[in-house]
Amino acid sequence: MNHDIRNLDLNLLKALDALLDERNVTRAAARLSLTQPAVSGMLTRLRDYFADPLFIRAPHGMVPTVRAQGLAEPVKRILADIEVLLQPAAFVPQTATLTWTLAATDYALKVVIVPFIARLKQLAPGIRVRVETVEPQRLVSQLERGEVDIALMTPYSTPPELHSRVLFDEHFVCMMRANHPDAAPGQLSLDRFCALEHALVSWDGDRFRGVVDGALAAQSRTRRVGVSVSNFLILPELLAVSDMIAVVPQRLARLAPGMCTLDTPLPVPGFTKTMTWHARTHRDPAHLWLRNLLLESSMSELA
Repeated sequence: MNHDIRNLDLNLLKALDALLDERNVTRAAARLSLTQPAVSGMLTRLRDYFADPLFIRAPHGMVPTVRAQGLAEPVKRILADIEVLLQPAAFVPQTATLTWTLAATDYALKVVIVPFIARLKQLAPGIRVRVETVEPQRLVSQLERGEVDIALMTPYSTPPELHSRVLFDEHFVCMMRANHPDAAPGQLSLDRFCALEHALVSWDGDRFRGVVDGALAAQSRTRRVGVSVSNFLILPELLAVSDMIAVVPQRLARLAPGMCTLDTPLPVPGFTKTMTWHARTHRDPAHLWLRNLLLESSMSELA
């Protein structure tokens, strides 16, 4: 093993990080914008430097040795520290030309991202934003690699190793078309609530049961769900052409034109919306500004 740091090329650490993530020379080379032979040569130098094979060939890629696994976290930390070291000391929103990637559900896209973009374009017009769908299984690796900068989540779905901050607490209301027979002012009775046909938003699990059904079951009641969809944004259109009702987040209902909202006739547990990020960007001035703007724009929507 060569203990002289003067003989260690920083690019070798970047190659090792890519190989540890990808477990494949070809994919690591594509990630580094290098040729496969170049990365193979870097792996040879790494093996010589650490006096360890580092990776063993397997049917489905390369398996890291114990030594390589032990290097994974320190190498990623060193590269993140170097990246911070090379960043400008101050962040100036008015002249910044960065690209940020946010991961969000359709709900967060409507109630968080839209007001955030409105503020962003006033304060930092040169910053571009890419919005992607949240992929919980890949989120940690996406944040580690910088593929996603911030994800909009809920506390129960946030991996414990990530940083997070509450944006707001949300509660549910009944929504129906403005000229619905039951849209008269006042409280919708529980009997009428159960008798009406419902539209439901469900992402997984039982497509015709949700949090409302759990609340009803606690009172030995049931409802009739006629339509189940996987997207909040189509609900107003469904309700506009029918006598169905839906239980939806209050902030989303407030943005739906031509709709009437009433309190639910029984308590329905709400949820908390949070923003989540990785430790690698925790102290970065640009990311700190981004997080503060997200928080401010979310709070302004509550007014």
